[in-house]
Amino acid sequence: MNTQHERISILGLGAMGHALASALLEAGREVTVWNRTPGKAGELVARGARDALSVEEAIEAGDLTVACLLDDASVRDTLAPVARQLTDETIVNLTSGSVRQARELAGWLKESGARFLAGGIMAVPPTVGTEGAFILYSGARDVFDRIAPVLGPIGLPHWAGEDPGFAALYDMAALSGMYGMGAGADHAVALVHAEGGNVETFKREVLRPWMEQMLAITVDGADVSESVPDEYNPAMQATGLENILSASGEAGVPADLAGHLRASLWRMRRAVAAG
Repeated sequence: MNTQHERISILGLGAMGHALASALLEAGREVTVWNRTPGKAGELVARGARDALSVEEAIEAGDLTVACLLDDASVRDTLAPVARQLTDETIVNLTSGSVRQARELAGWLKESGARFLAGGIMAVPPTVGTEGAFILYSGARDVFDRIAPVLGPIGLPHWAGEDPGFAALYDMAALSGMYGMGAGADHAVALVHAEGGNVETFKREVLRPWMEQMLAITVDGADVSESVPDEYNPAMQATGLENILSASGEAGVPADLAGHLRASLWRMRRAVAAG
């Protein structure tokens, strides 16, 4: 298969859709773009993209169509009017959504005769197409094997499994981990600021190197059970968390910023109770 000559259509030119199209053009792919609101394709067209006037035109122009729209409802609204045109088409949905929505969309597209992969973009627009970006895909393995080299320029392809909901599942779960880290960093900075510490020095010389050192341990130690690795000493950890929460309250840090600490304390107390 000559991936350079695979024709790719992109539905949606928000920040992420624009980044996807840009990375594919940079790699020499033949790209057609469509956006509900006209006027967003100028820079891409100047670089060689084709601006489709309709969804029908975009789908017809591509060997595969990538949807990167606002939400699941916008994907349905965009594809429903052209459902009869989707027979034997390959649709890749990189729009954020839930596990349920991905499974339901897969079922609906199967009824329309389309080949379908659900996806999750593990990148932000500026990092699309860089070495650190990777894309989760789930659905039929043979479809993944065909499109993976074609869409490789946007990010390293990773197959999450046959279940079309798994790309969304892993995407949301990974984002949960990211937001948890962000919540911890926000609370840490708020605590230092509240007590008059040097926030920039703390972030640069303490928080960043500490979080980088602890990242692997934190991820490897994550568990759904009540057990905690012996080296964690849950009783000691619980006491430490209680001390942080107390210090946070004394400093006047808003209680809502400490939710991650209360969640960790709950887990440690459960582990102690379970013996």
